[in-house]
Amino acid sequence: MMRRVLIAGAGIAGLCTAIALMQRGLRVTICEQEETLRATGAGVQISPNGTRVLASLGVLDALRRLAVEPTAKTIRLWNSGETWSLFDLGAMSVAEYGFPYLMVHRGDLHTTLANAVRQLDPDAIVQGTGVVAVDNRADAVTVSLSSGESISGDVLIGADGIHSVVRSAVFGAGPAHFTGCMAWRGVIPSSRLPPHIQRDVGTNWVGPGRHVVTYPLRRGELFNFVGVVERAGWETESWTAKGTRDECAADFAGWHPDVHALIDNIDVHYRWALMSRPPMARWSAGRVVLVGDACHPMLPFMAQGAVMAIEDAITLARVLAANRNDFVTAFANYEAERVMRANRCVIAAERNREIFHNERLMEAEDANQYVSAQWNEAKVRERYNWLFAFDAVGGG
Repeated sequence: MMRRVLIAGAGIAGLCTAIALMQRGLRVTICEQEETLRATGAGVQISPNGTRVLASLGVLDALRRLAVEPTAKTIRLWNSGETWSLFDLGAMSVAEYGFPYLMVHRGDLHTTLANAVRQLDPDAIVQGTGVVAVDNRADAVTVSLSSGESISGDVLIGADGIHSVVRSAVFGAGPAHFTGCMAWRGVIPSSRLPPHIQRDVGTNWVGPGRHVVTYPLRRGELFNFVGVVERAGWETESWTAKGTRDECAADFAGWHPDVHALIDNIDVHYRWALMSRPPMARWSAGRVVLVGDACHPMLPFMAQGAVMAIEDAITLARVLAANRNDFVTAFANYEAERVMRANRCVIAAERNREIFHNERLMEAEDANQYVSAQWNEAKVRERYNWLFAFDAVGGG
């Protein structure tokens, strides 16, 4: 009988997995390296396949009060600002998929999930105790912690992100590699922006060699900005760093004034390297299994990184609860449901890089033909419906 589940990492993947497991009567201990859980970060998009899971975890209503339910997503051309519809959202999302599409501050999502974990078990999250080593034995799994302590459990779930210590310890994974893309990120008080930008709409600005994603957050009080630029290398020691307004503006020289209105009103212009690892065919070994970015990091070009982690969480909890005396079968079932789907999403995100950054977007006439070919209704449905319609709660 499974008595104790260890989780490395109290991010989105780890917290969702913990809630789903505890709802099913399993005891969980989350080992988190940070001393405090801070409500940091920028925007994250949760499509209906993710909000379906959040509803099952009992956190959707609380999150909706903090988020924005956009009416649509649009494509805009980098220089002219010409606009095309990507897809309708709002009531249309609920009507077709049964659940909303949310745009939410990552800190709000994280806080909502952490509160839900603590309501189920106030002692489940142990902070300042990151996993530094793993002893994956036949009879138990033991983790050594940064605090100097060690604890044992029946299984260990590695939810510790792209630089996963658990993945490295168990699978011998090398360092993540730079994808050739860096991103600017900032959050802007909406009151600083012109009224025509302050709409409940997500926008993908597309252009040669780069793109920009913008959308509202926190009931429309904030606006999220992400600008992705292709680069030959990453010139700083840290994978995240502060840049300047001038550097960010220079990377988008010649782009539409609306893009620069956003850039000009960001207080701190963060830049970070987009990292990647090759897809994995196996996510488990012995008593250890991976979820989220630890096993399938992806470029943020499908807006599915967090959602895939949320889907992992409910799937793993469901199969572990159904096979409490047989984690081997549980892990095999988990991989059978998740590996192909998540890796397909990794590939789709890579493909979107080529679509968003295509050189045909340079000239207006060719750009019109290109956008019409890439973002017509049939293409968009082919690209996204298999994601949005999926039911991870019920198993497919």
